[in-house]
Amino acid sequence: MTLPGSSSLPEKASHSSGQAWYRPIVSPEHGVYVMLLVSFLTGAAAAQHWTGATTLALISAFAGFQAEHPLVLQIKQRRSWKPRLLAWGGLYAVVSFSIAAYLSLQASELLWLYLGAIVAFAIDAISVFYRQQKSFSNELLTFAAVCLAAPFAHIATGGALTASIVGLWLLNTLFFSSAIFTVKLRKPKTASLTPALIYHAIATLMVCGLWYYGWLSLYSAIGFGVVLLKFTLILARRNWYQTTAIQNVAMLETSSALLFLAIVALSLLPAHLN
Repeated sequence: MTLPGSSSLPEKASHSSGQAWYRPIVSPEHGVYVMLLVSFLTGAAAAQHWTGATTLALISAFAGFQAEHPLVLQIKQRRSWKPRLLAWGGLYAVVSFSIAAYLSLQASELLWLYLGAIVAFAIDAISVFYRQQKSFSNELLTFAAVCLAAPFAHIATGGALTASIVGLWLLNTLFFSSAIFTVKLRKPKTASLTPALIYHAIATLMVCGLWYYGWLSLYSAIGFGVVLLKFTLILARRNWYQTTAIQNVAMLETSSALLFLAIVALSLLPAHLN
């Protein structure tokens, strides 16, 4: 799973002005698509219904994610301006912000989410500028920003920003942030188990705390067990995990995310749909 603002792809000519400007630029970070969609669907499940505003929120979230990719590529290639990157990044941003502004007229609480997303993007852009986008802190911040899709879906659909929705956002963030530490096990420079063990211990305690204080239901909290199962599998098959093709890692991450979605969504849906 790759990160927003830190694509594993180098700045190739495919993103330069060498191609026709009207050809869309689409982010290649497939792992973030999964994170965004799963987080959004858990928020929609918490709202317990789907409306036209929910669909608009999904389009806005998707466009916002797409806007980040060409704009960050332009920052990486700051020695020369790339009109195609700026044009598509600007177009995606206009679509995202326009829909977001419309939705905020119906739910002013969304403005707090927008502020958080803007601050996260600004910090990520600065990190990219100074080539620090691979740091643990920046990756955690960007994952947390993507997982704002959960409260975004819930509030846009007509819900309120309650403790349980903040808990759902934290649950998604803690779940997906596990990949930051497990994927780094595949790289010789970051193959130490210590950060991964510390993270999963702290994250487990946090989820237990969210359940204990009523910010998460028991069944939603159980969804975090999927990531612990995945981490246990990685530890048991560490040699395989460190050498297998990246497609197998992506399949493992996607499968665990879908299982997490199924558990959490079922715990949030009303009884007659559950």
